[in-house]
Amino acid sequence: MKATITQIDAGQLAGDWARLKAHVAAERSQLILLPEMCFAPWFCTAPQFDSRVWERAVAAHDSWLERLDELGAEIVIGTAPRNLAGGRTNRAYCWTRDHGLAWIHSKTYLPRDEGYWEANWYQRAPIDFQQKRIGELSIGVMICTEIWFMQHAREYGRQGVQLLLNPRCTPWHANDKWLAGGRSAAVVSGAFCLSSNHAGQADQVKLGGAGWACEPDGAVLATTSSEQPFVTLELELCLADAAKSTYPRYVDDS
Repeated sequence: MKATITQIDAGQLAGDWARLKAHVAAERSQLILLPEMCFAPWFCTAPQFDSRVWERAVAAHDSWLERLDELGAEIVIGTAPRNLAGGRTNRAYCWTRDHGLAWIHSKTYLPRDEGYWEANWYQRAPIDFQQKRIGELSIGVMICTEIWFMQHAREYGRQGVQLLLNPRCTPWHANDKWLAGGRSAAVVSGAFCLSSNHAGQADQVKLGGAGWACEPDGAVLATTSSEQPFVTLELELCLADAAKSTYPRYVDDS
């Protein structure tokens, strides 16, 4: 499978979108991973919830989600702010050329930290980490902070997930730490771990970019950068299938 990791600057979204379309066409990518809530400026820098900001972000995402077919891929995955009965959530979507948009996972683990006041902006979802099957492909989504809760990466591995996808919004100064998390999650799950991230500036927070792709034993296959914001790799999914029976995935922890 040809998969594309990205870094996107919401401050220059139209330009990044056009460049991503051209990249996907040139590389013939089948799957694109977009960053966490990437169709609006990162608003969780503010500790105080603002309903007007939230609704603008929801509307922006609704508008851009209608355009996912423009990218020319078979599968597009990311997250969006959503209003649900009983509250607000950060929800992962999976768009496919054959079936359109489906909502597949809501974010459970929410930070409350400088620049990342997410617990003040939307509600925590119940724990629910279930694989999503797209034809013969099996994916699992861990949204940003969720990647640090490795028990769910192991659960995904036991479900047979081949791609563990981590859309995120994280700061520049923590890039090394987040890559370490991605490498570890790949090893724990025995899956390819892919991540896409915001770039640019959000108030006083310098966003990290540096999307990554790691193979099932943790080696880094590629990272994005300001010079190369989109990277497409051909992934041999059979390697993820085979990894499930090798160390440390086979160790009994019951």
